[in-house]
Amino acid sequence: MRHFSHFAAIDWSGARGPRQRGIALAVASGTAAPMLVRPGHIWSRAEILDWLEDIAGSEADMLIGFDFSAAFAFEDRGAYFPGWPDSPCDLPGLWALVERLTAADPHFEVATFLAHAEARRHFRHGRGDVGDLFEPGAGRLRVVEHHQRATRQAASVSNFNLVGAAQVGKASLAGMRLLHRLRSRVPLWPLDPVPAAGPLLVEIYTGLAARAAGVPSGRSKIRDGIALDAALAALASPPVAHIGPISDHAADALLTAAWLRAFAGKRALWSPAPLTESLARTEGWTFGII
Repeated sequence: MRHFSHFAAIDWSGARGPRQRGIALAVASGTAAPMLVRPGHIWSRAEILDWLEDIAGSEADMLIGFDFSAAFAFEDRGAYFPGWPDSPCDLPGLWALVERLTAADPHFEVATFLAHAEARRHFRHGRGDVGDLFEPGAGRLRVVEHHQRATRQAASVSNFNLVGAAQVGKASLAGMRLLHRLRSRVPLWPLDPVPAAGPLLVEIYTGLAARAAGVPSGRSKIRDGIALDAALAALASPPVAHIGPISDHAADALLTAAWLRAFAGKRALWSPAPLTESLARTEGWTFGII
């Protein structure tokens, strides 16, 4: 079983603009309390890429979780975008397509992709703006999302849905641009084999960390330092000793870094029964869903 010395969690954002208050980055090292990287800093997505490239260059023994989806549904239709000749056949191809169509968009934004005549057909863009190929109802889900709903481990929203507070489609598309740049630098589980040393990326769902810490379902957002320390204690983590209000993004990153440290050693999380080689290549998997 691979051992890691450091555990990082990135709370990501798909918001427009050069910097996003919704981004937070925390690292849990050894047995110490998790710590925010550059606390109080308003991150840009480019700065997160720079940080990840520095980690790759240092060959740090680090497990890094990001809270966006690495892919769209593929297994249900045998394609990410059925009927579109340019629809790719695997994760790296998907990331490359998104990057190619958004190359002129600044700050890892994705407006040009979503405006593309073929791409926009698959998304719900607004309450009165729904692509003709958006699946009626909730929209298409990946196998991991169907599984976590069926087992009540989580309640994901389709990445093809761009409407509402729970939507993660835009953040995921922005994240795909990040993954495209990291493709030759940092491996991603389960697409790539777990390396014997160095950093490894995994997709995470911060709600899993909150549940594991005993935070009641439906109230997973922590905005108080005392509540955060109580949740960390449930994960056998030292407190951050933060008194007073804290942003939910910072709390998510801190708690999830501690959760990764507490759960990364559990073999079952690395071999979920529904995960196949085909899914690893096309849809990926959310670490912690079994």
